Amino acid sequence: MILDEIAAHARERVAAARARVPLEELRARAEALPRGDFRFEKALAGREAAFICEIKKASPSKGVIDPQFDYLGIAGQYEEAGADCISVLTESKWFLGSDDIFRAVRLAVDVPLLRKDFTVDEYQLYEAKVLGADAVLLLCGLLDTDTLRRYLAVCDALGLSALVETHDEAELRSAAAAGARVIGVNNRNLKDFSVDLNNAARLRAGVPAGAVFVAESGVSCPADAAALRQAGADALLVGEYLMRSLDKEEALRGLREAVK
Repeated sequence: MILDEIAAHARERVAAARARVPLEELRARAEALPRGDFRFEKALAGREAAFICEIKKASPSKGVIDPQFDYLGIAGQYEEAGADCISVLTESKWFLGSDDIFRAVRLAVDVPLLRKDFTVDEYQLYEAKVLGADAVLLLCGLLDTDTLRRYLAVCDALGLSALVETHDEAELRSAAAAGARVIGVNNRNLKDFSVDLNNAARLRAGVPAGAVFVAESGVSCPADAAALRQAGADALLVGEYLMRSLDKEEALRGLREAVK
């Protein structure tokens, strides 16, 4: 399964990073920074549907999506178009992201940023804080309930939000039991990368009251966004559709109009 391969590579990356900067040193750096104010989740909790706009060069299922990949220009277009949050991939092997890309985007925009990576170690939470992230991604497919709860406690201490991603009922129960405040349902199955836009609608009823519900993946047109909003999504994470749009501001405006 590709998710297992991605997770294994993430562990290798963490091991290499720990060799350069030990956990204790990185934790001290992160804890010395001002505590975050959870602005990522605040940005998603409004009365209208919010949009998390993604910056990614490639994916395991699609290969290279944007050969030019002017990520600073893309970030600027997203901010200009009123993106509520921006997701930046930092996974290097399959998504061709990097921490350097994240740092550059952080300096370029003031929008809340999600560091989107495959979290397999507490070390990555402190990395995200030092990079200037407002939120991290936690995958229920990789983390059991106890680990989720522990990682969420670290995030809370740092003032980081966590988008806790699920794909089925068991994962949704785990996210709820761990106390997740922002729960995503991925319409893409990370085991085989098939997409079912109805997945978010099926699982909506299991999201605890008060939690922000994020529908992730599968939006290929404004009608898809409207369907997800109708299914009860508080926010939508949109990647490939926007990355392939020549006019990203116009594309986001179209999505916003569709969910009103």
